[in-house]
Amino acid sequence: MKLTKEQQAILDGEKGETLSKVMKTLVMYGDAFEAEKLVPITSECNHLVTSFGLKVMSPVYDLMQQILDAGVASKQKFSVDPRPLDKNVPANLLQNLVFNKFMYTKQDFYEKQLKQLGLMDDDAFTCTCYMDEVGNKPKKDDVLSWAESSAVVYANSVLGARCNRNSGIIDIMGSLVGFVPYFGLLTDEGRKATWVVKVNTTKKPEAQLLGSAIGMKVMEDVPYVVGLDKWLGAELNDDACSYLKDFGAATASNGAVGLYHIENLTPEAVELGDRLIAEGAREYIIDDAELERVKENYPVVWKNPDATPKLCFVGCPHLSLKQLKNWTENIEKALKESGKKKVVIPTVLTAAPKVLKEFYKTEYAERLKATGVITSYICPLMYMNNPLCKKMPVITSSNKLRTYTSARYYTDEEILNAITKGGNR
Repeated sequence: MKLTKEQQAILDGEKGETLSKVMKTLVMYGDAFEAEKLVPITSECNHLVTSFGLKVMSPVYDLMQQILDAGVASKQKFSVDPRPLDKNVPANLLQNLVFNKFMYTKQDFYEKQLKQLGLMDDDAFTCTCYMDEVGNKPKKDDVLSWAESSAVVYANSVLGARCNRNSGIIDIMGSLVGFVPYFGLLTDEGRKATWVVKVNTTKKPEAQLLGSAIGMKVMEDVPYVVGLDKWLGAELNDDACSYLKDFGAATASNGAVGLYHIENLTPEAVELGDRLIAEGAREYIIDDAELERVKENYPVVWKNPDATPKLCFVGCPHLSLKQLKNWTENIEKALKESGKKKVVIPTVLTAAPKVLKEFYKTEYAERLKATGVITSYICPLMYMNNPLCKKMPVITSSNKLRTYTSARYYTDEEILNAITKGGNR
């Protein structure tokens, strides 16, 4: 790898042993992917994936403390993934004991470290840091050092920024020295599509389901999606961005997609069109039958597949302000049709703290509360990532949550039916 004089000086220890180790780590990381150089990070803020104070993560805390003791600060302020705990989310005594006494015992300690290192503010805990309300929205062509998969794919695809799917801790290391290795999705060649996906459905496909199908087919490759603009339009408005947020999260978790192009919609597809398609690109056609096949093949890991759901999570990744309002209206309408006043399954809608603050200023907040639905800033995945929740029949409209936990996936329409009418759907 060819380093500039500034980069070589950091590696040689001219700015201290700690930064030298960080630079060495990044160089080794880049060498593993045959990067020829390091390039400057150009975004105003960074985003970290590690937000949870699990006791077993002691090496992370030790590393952070070494950085702090050396007087090294992040070159960027940063946001971080959602908190794992919220007392407002339903949990029994045993769950609370496990969460607070065994699992997340270092949460307060770790959050103090994050603040010392450069956390944007106390409300900067969300996987959707790019929401306008949060204030960490990269610009087109910005070079990032992020790791959160759903945020990386959104930044690359919808915003036109440039970021690889980094691992946790690599994200903060890039921010500490201000450089990242130049390879993969940072390069023009690495952003070309090696799959052409043709959407031939008879109705607007469910975002999470379509993303899941594409992710499982193309894996880590870049898809160029044709025909989706028929349903989304040619403008990146609130509805389209919310759809692509959920779609992208499913491609990233059910596969390993870090970038997708939507014909006539996403920035690079609008700018370059089919010039983004690499020679020899493969084709994948998605129709109604294909989406149904994918959905029917999801495994049901509940001990009793016919169990009545005990909890419902909506918002993984976190919901937008528009989505919170839409869910409020849809739940109210479905309850009225079923003759009920409140949801029949404990239901949690999750969103970024700053998005929730804006939501609470609207009339929708009281309306949603009247339905019995809970709003939270929690990370549903972290809530469910324990043995006790594996025994709970939890439903969700998130393919990411379905993939990483025992939660069972239902479409938005099926979720509405379940929480307002009862039963499995």
